[in-house]
Order: sequence, then structure tokens, then C-alpha cells
Amino acid sequence: QVMEGESYYHYKHRGTRQKALSRHWGWNMRLAKEPKVLWFEQQTVKRRTKRSVSVVPTDPWFHKQWYMNNDISPDLNILTAWSKGYTGLGVVLTILDDGIEKDHPDLSANYDPLASYDFNSNDPDPQPRYAARDENRHGTRCAGEVAAAANNRICGAGVAYNAKVGGVRMLDGPITDMVEAQSLSLRPQHIHIYSASWGPEDDGKTVDGPGVLAAEAFYRGVTKGRGGLGSIFIWASGNGGINYDNCNCDGYANSIYTLSVGSVLAGGRRPWYGEGCSAILTTTYSSRTTSEVQIVTTDLHHRCTDKHTGTSAAAPLAAGMIALALEANPALTWRDLQHLVIRASKPAHLQAEDWAVNGVGRKVSHHYGYGLLDAGLLVETAQVWTGTRPQRRCSVKALHAPRNIASKLTVSTDVSFCSGSTKRIRSLEHVQVQLSLSYSRRGDLVIALTSPMGTTSTLVTVRPYDTSQQGYKDWTFMSTHFWDENPNGTWVLRLENKGDAYNTVLSLRPPGLLTSFILHLHGTDEDMTARRFTASAADECIRRDAQGTCEECGSSLYAYRRSCLSYCPPHYYGRTQRAAAAATNAARVCASCHPSCYTCQGASANNCTACPPACTFDELAHSCSPP
Repeated sequence: QVMEGESYYHYKHRGTRQKALSRHWGWNMRLAKEPKVLWFEQQTVKRRTKRSVSVVPTDPWFHKQWYMNNDISPDLNILTAWSKGYTGLGVVLTILDDGIEKDHPDLSANYDPLASYDFNSNDPDPQPRYAARDENRHGTRCAGEVAAAANNRICGAGVAYNAKVGGVRMLDGPITDMVEAQSLSLRPQHIHIYSASWGPEDDGKTVDGPGVLAAEAFYRGVTKGRGGLGSIFIWASGNGGINYDNCNCDGYANSIYTLSVGSVLAGGRRPWYGEGCSAILTTTYSSRTTSEVQIVTTDLHHRCTDKHTGTSAAAPLAAGMIALALEANPALTWRDLQHLVIRASKPAHLQAEDWAVNGVGRKVSHHYGYGLLDAGLLVETAQVWTGTRPQRRCSVKALHAPRNIASKLTVSTDVSFCSGSTKRIRSLEHVQVQLSLSYSRRGDLVIALTSPMGTTSTLVTVRPYDTSQQGYKDWTFMSTHFWDENPNGTWVLRLENKGDAYNTVLSLRPPGLLTSFILHLHGTDEDMTARRFTASAADECIRRDAQGTCEECGSSLYAYRRSCLSYCPPHYYGRTQRAAAAATNAARVCASCHPSCYTCQGASANNCTACPPACTFDELAHSCSPP
């Protein structure tokens, strides 16, 4: 009997073969003539696969995505975020650039026309303009990093491969303040994240920022966008490293409303194009050394590329990771996300001479901000984050009469004025320094700010190509290095000529004059350092062998080498095995795939789900044939 109380019965006959794929016509004929048999069907084997989809995508180029497939350590830890079920579902991003190839087979499933517009030609179609040198490929490449579809046998996978993505074509034509403002304020109740990898020229001599309209678009975005939670603006810090540029001379990257992203090479070194400043909050990967695979993404003409690079490749990776955090907690404000990004960034192996510990014990650098962004940690922290209290701002006019700038000048200011009940800031967020000064050669001036807790942040470094005599006219510098510090006490601004000596010799009058210095402190009245978070998964190993390899993990994690993971990386699959006699329950472990598989669901050669480079995947046999 097949089902209790129902007259379905299973009969076996010695004369028919078990697991036959075709019907036995003789017995079928006889049963069809039997009056008492109302219905019959010979049972055949059906192909069924488990729905416990592997965390690792089966896309043919995923093995090239070294920054997220566990090839290097540390990578961006995207697999951990995916293993927790976060893939960007419900989040909408747009790429402000030169257009998006909306019919690309790896983008079309996630393309969102409501997150798209062409402000260069004034129509709703953001398709790029095709030219002989394919110079309008940038937006399509950035979009693929964020939201290329997964498990579709095309290219690789985007960081937030279930997010919706659009493109705004605005860089392929005359760029005005109005075009920027329209792009930054496109459908702010529909679009959650705007990713931009552009700004003023990275020539090491320009000081420029948003115009009146674009500045208003940023402010309206964070105050009214996303139902009042605030639009998220992700910004590439700049590619002016070779020109000794500093992103604090870029009013987009140093706005408090943008989340500025730096870049690092796989080995932890600074790229030649990397542009530093005190406004950078976090860092992602942008390339390996020139001979190797760079960032894998979609390209024009329905193609794939593994040659995308630059800080403009780093920012969209951060945008995708922030989409995962928004899926984990859609109630996050624009400020919450900056708090989370700082807590989920790690100095790791990032190399710089200027790493310093700030007043709350966090390491910070002008090249990398708080370090390499960790997607797993970002979504874990987002899940449990409770909103920050409203932003408070206190501005102090620190200069009461103009001061000469000779070879150096120090200005101190006490901010006890900010301790009043309505303006009291207990934990800092952004600190801005608004200056007006004249100087005989602007690029020679190094400007630094020191907080009452002893943290020194360089606001602008020497820029040898900046020979301007214009000085800074009401220019606002920004630093994130004092985050969570207590602002009470004396702040010190130092200006110093560190350029070539000839600028000061033979000059009878001082080379410059400081006419205005306003210190803007932003933060909250909560003591943010009191917030504590649970230990990471690496600490949850219950039992190790003599060599220190983890044999059993707590909280449903898989034992993998010396640590515990929420997923099994490429070349491994998750299985449950009987634990040692001492243990009471079965242990989850990452067991090795067959050497012929890149990813798998079991140990045999017929359990492959994706193949290593150059091998061919057999859909029926679930195996990989050698090249």
C-alpha cells in the first residue's frame, strides 16, 4: 500500500528490470485489459536535485573572482554574507556613469528601468553610445560588479546578485551642475544606493566640488531619500596617486554625505593610482599585479572581462556589500551605514607607513580609512544594529583676526562651547575644517588637525603640481579619523610649508594669510564606544586536534581547517559526520570535493556543480571533463 487508507498498491514483477527507463509494453498491455485495475503506471526513476543550493555560484568565471572566492586571505568575505542568505534581494542600486548595457545577458535579469535614465540625451534609455574604442564601457563594468546574475553559466557573479540595478547615463556629454543634481536625485524613494566613480580632475592641482544644485541634491538625498532614512552615496576616492593628488581637494569624495572608498592590491600594497585623504572610510580590492586577472565583470557587446581595474572598480564592490547590509537590515540610516562600515573594516595586511591608533583604539590610515571591508562582518553587525540617535552639529569660529602663515602656523581652539545640552556631542562622527587663506603656492601647504584625544589627521598633503596662488576660498576639508572620540577639549590646527625651499627664500613678506577657520563637529550624544558585539565565527571552534585543526564547531557552523565557517569554500562541500566518542552530536565539516570539481555536492567525480578553469561541465553526468 502506497498511502494509508488509499487503494494504491505497488507491485513488483520478477520479469521486469528494476529502474527501467522505458515501459515494459507486454505487462502494460495486460494490465490495461484488466477490468478491476482503474489506473496503473510503471515507476521510472526521476532526476531530482537537492534545493540546498551551494553558497558558491556555478558561474564559469567565478574561479577568477579571487577577491571573493577564498583564493586569497583575507578576501572580501562575500561567501560568508551569502551563506547567511543575503544576496541583495529587495535592494535597488544605480550606477551614475556613461550608461549601462541593459540587454547584457548577465545583467538583463536584474536590470531596473526605474533606476535608470539618460541625462545626456534626455530619454529613459541608458544604453551606452558605442564607439570604436569602447570608451563608454565603464558603467556596464561597474554594474556587473554589483549585480551580475549568479548560477546562469555566464561570466561571474555580482556581489549582490539578486539586487536590482540601473544605470544613469550622465558622463558622455557636457557635464553641468544641473546634470549632476538630476542624476543624484533620480527617484530617491525607489533607488537605495547611488554608486559613482567620477569627480573633478585627478591632476594634483584642482580644488573643486559640487555646485549649488548638486550640493542640494546630496542634502535632500540624505534627509528625504529612502523614506527619510537617507540615500546612500558610494564614492570612489580618486585615481590621482601618480599626480600626488589628495581626495580632500575633491568636494564629492570629502562630503559627509558620501561614503568614500579607497583601493588596495591583492598583496596588500597601495596601487600607483591610489589617492589618499582623511575622508576615506573603507577600502576594497581594485586589482592584482598587471599580469594577472583583475576584477571580473560584464563588458560591452554582451562580453565578459577580467581586466577591470582602478579605484572605480573598488567603489562598486563596496556598493554591492552595502546592498547586502541593507537587505539584512532595511531600517539602517545613511549614518548607521557609515558606523557599520567602520566597524566592519579591518587593517588586515594593508601596507602603509601612516597607520595610527585613534582615541578610541581603532587603527586608521589616510590611504585605506579603517581598512579592508568584510562583508560577513558587515551583515552580522547590520542584523543586530540599533539606530543611532539624531545627528548633532556644533560649529566653532576658531579665528577672530587674520593670522600670517610664514613657514608654519598653529591655531588652537577650545570647544567647551559645544557642551551645552542641545549641542553636546559625546561621540564624534565627521569633523570638518572650513578655511579661507591665501598662499604663494597652495600645493606646498600641509594642513593637519589634532583632536583633544591626541589623534592627528592630515587634511591635505604636499601637492607638487599645485602651483596656484589662489589659496583656499572657503574650502571645507573633512576627516573621519576622530570617529567615536569625545570632542571636548582643545583642538589644534597646524599649517606648514613642506614644499621646495625656494618658495620661502628671497621673500620679505609672509607667503600667506589665514583669514577664516571654522571647526564643524558632527556626532551624537550617545557613547558609541559602549556598544559591544558578539565574537566572530573564528572563535566558535568547540574541539581541535593535536595540530590545532578544528574538528567541531558550535552554532551550525562548518569546521574548515583551523576555523569555523557558515559555508564551505570552493573545492569543499558541507557534510555531517559522526563526531568523536566524546562528542554528543554529529559535527558539520567541510569535506574535499573530487579533484576534478571546482564546487560539488559530494565526494565523487559525478557530484560536481562547477568545473575548474578550461574544463567542461557535463550537465547530465554532473562531472568535469579535462581540457
